[in-house]
Amino acid sequence: MSESPAGLRRRVFHSGTESETEQLGAAFGAARPPVAGRALRAWLAGDLGAGKTTFVRGLLRHLGVKGAVRSPTYSLIERYALGPLEVMHGDLYRLQGAADLAALGLDDFDRAGALWLIEWPERGAGALPPPDLQLGFTVQADGHRIDVLASSEAGAHWLAGVASASS
Repeated sequence: MSESPAGLRRRVFHSGTESETEQLGAAFGAARPPVAGRALRAWLAGDLGAGKTTFVRGLLRHLGVKGAVRSPTYSLIERYALGPLEVMHGDLYRLQGAADLAALGLDDFDRAGALWLIEWPERGAGALPPPDLQLGFTVQADGHRIDVLASSEAGAHWLAGVASASS
């Protein structure tokens, strides 16, 4: 893990298979820190097929989701009630811009005990609250590269938990 000039933590992960991407998602699910007063937020950016939904599937499986986990490309938001935790998995790919975001009612999900996993966050740029983690997924010849930037104290704690578990 390296420090940026602003003191934000970064880490690069590599996944050679879909199973490894799901395992990485599960590691992030296991390391999820509590946040007081608002949702914990992770933004997942990358091209189609770069592993974003596969990562989310692994994270949700770790948290106890048994049924199908698909990208909410057409529904825009899928909600998962997991006891005291509520996960909101959003896919903003079909939005035309930040103005379309208001109709989704995301503010209703911004509370303690919630986790936001947003794919295609650039489609809501300027209207989304800041994330705790930013994950950038890139397809490479030998699998996927996942660049993670912790952009809050909660994000730094989250990333540190994953890093210590994978060391």
